[in-house]
Amino acid sequence: MQDEKRLVDLEIKIAHAEQTIEDLSEGIYRQQLQIDKLDSAIQLLTKKLQSGTSGELDIGPANEKPPHY
Repeated sequence: MQDEKRLVDLEIKIAHAEQTIEDLSEGIYRQQLQIDKLDSAIQLLTKKLQSGTSGELDIGPANEKPPHY
């Protein structure tokens, strides 16, 4: 009887561990998707800044004269 209880306890622990591993794996996958998306956005912004055109990118009043001129 004691061996059966230990076996059941081990099976429960393994099931919880497997679920935890699956949850962590899914979290890592989602994070990688977000990292890839952010990396693409950074590359696009870098290209726009290097080309000297802001296009749709509004980076502020860099070429505007201050109001006191």
